[in-house]
Amino acid sequence: MDATRPPAAAATTATAVAGKLVVVGGGIAGVTCAEQLAVNFPSEEILLITASPVIKAVTNFKQVSKILEEFDVEEQPSATLEKRFPNITIVESAVKELKSEERCVLTEDGGRHAYKKLCLCAGAKPKLICEGNPYVLGIRDTDSAQQFQKRLTNAKRIVVVGNGGIALELVYEVEGCEIIWVIKDKAIGNTFFDSGAAEFLTSKLRSGKPEAKLVQKRTRYTTEGTGKKAHKKAIADNTGSALGPDWHEGLALKGTREGSRDVHIETLCEVQQISLQEELRATGKKPLPFPGAKCADADAWPVYVELTNGKIYGCDFIISATGVLPNTEPFLRGNKFALGEDGGLRVDERMRTSLPDVYAAGDICTASWPPSPVWQQMRLWTQARQMGWYAAKCIAAGILGDPIDMDFSFELFAHVTKFFNYKVVLLGKYNAQGLGTDHELLLRCTQGLEYVKAVLQNGRLVGAVLIGETDLEETFENLILNQMDLSPYGEDLLDPNIDIEDYFD
Repeated sequence: MDATRPPAAAATTATAVAGKLVVVGGGIAGVTCAEQLAVNFPSEEILLITASPVIKAVTNFKQVSKILEEFDVEEQPSATLEKRFPNITIVESAVKELKSEERCVLTEDGGRHAYKKLCLCAGAKPKLICEGNPYVLGIRDTDSAQQFQKRLTNAKRIVVVGNGGIALELVYEVEGCEIIWVIKDKAIGNTFFDSGAAEFLTSKLRSGKPEAKLVQKRTRYTTEGTGKKAHKKAIADNTGSALGPDWHEGLALKGTREGSRDVHIETLCEVQQISLQEELRATGKKPLPFPGAKCADADAWPVYVELTNGKIYGCDFIISATGVLPNTEPFLRGNKFALGEDGGLRVDERMRTSLPDVYAAGDICTASWPPSPVWQQMRLWTQARQMGWYAAKCIAAGILGDPIDMDFSFELFAHVTKFFNYKVVLLGKYNAQGLGTDHELLLRCTQGLEYVKAVLQNGRLVGAVLIGETDLEETFENLILNQMDLSPYGEDLLDPNIDIEDYFD
């Protein structure tokens, strides 16, 4: 490609190099890649190396539209995958080292696995606010989610730090516990939403139930200004497979207090200091009671959090939900990988890293090709599946010497999920990412029912946020892809009395 592409060595044919097709990682990207390779090469042995005794499988897959897809993520014993694909062999061990010059992967169980093509899908690990503190818990995989559930049963108050998807769902699902929610942004869900959508969801957080109203509010405005041993080691290292959608299903997230939930949000601040009870007492500083309480905080808490706004709160433990870091550490020593600014392995438009015959997919990699104007990389399970599937196709094309076009899923960012029990669809530049002030927004909001935001640039739809059962996702996807000039339609684009599916038929 061009200068943005990491230098990839010349392709090596399957007959010229000994070894297997090897995939590292039992998450969505790795399992999807291994499955696709098994289909493409039924007579080849596919080796899947995973640190966990369970793998993440995509089930109930549904193609909602050209790009938008829905699926469930199911944990399964590794034997299930081997049974479905007889040519897949699973090695249950963490990776110790990659020796790219010798074309082999060393595992903690003493194994040495030669490869002719290798795909790294080792995911990411939590970016904890404090490493090694027993009162700080990161939620990344099923094991850590279950640990959280266990600790919550004895908790009266927790502090949640972070503003991403895990934090959003956690705060909504927890019951019987006071929650201090610490976010560095002005409003919740900054990764996914603007302040209007955040307010729409915050009202649900306060009420607990949708409050459907008949009044439709539509607003049009333009922006101004700012725009086992291996298993135990995997748990200890927090490198298990990432949680998929509905990660909280089946977990009883309930503390010791009566009632549903009591949430206080501290905005525009971060954690400055974490202190034990004795350490805080030595400073002479006084913690604050839970906001709204009528008396001082008389409880002696095991740990205290001091925020950058000067406030101090006691709690039973802290949830660090502040994002992830690509899990590249096991592979970097002795290997000259080109890395992205976020620390991920740079991959070109064929999912190739800078090392010969080494590919990468999912959270561990950084997309380094010139992207479509309405696509961006986000470390989400939908992109993990897409990248894993596409990486396998690229590996197959490399082995067979076939040409391959960029997969259509990279033409448009499209993600469907659920927050606060609302269906949420994000399309394109849904938060006007990278558009500066050169865009216009159309909004439609019915409190407790739906929130629709359309992002337009030069009269053309470039992004959208759809919260609730709007049934607009396929129409909006098509409008973004075909870049039709919508200037003549104005505010009618979101008029609830007009069926825009027929409008643009």
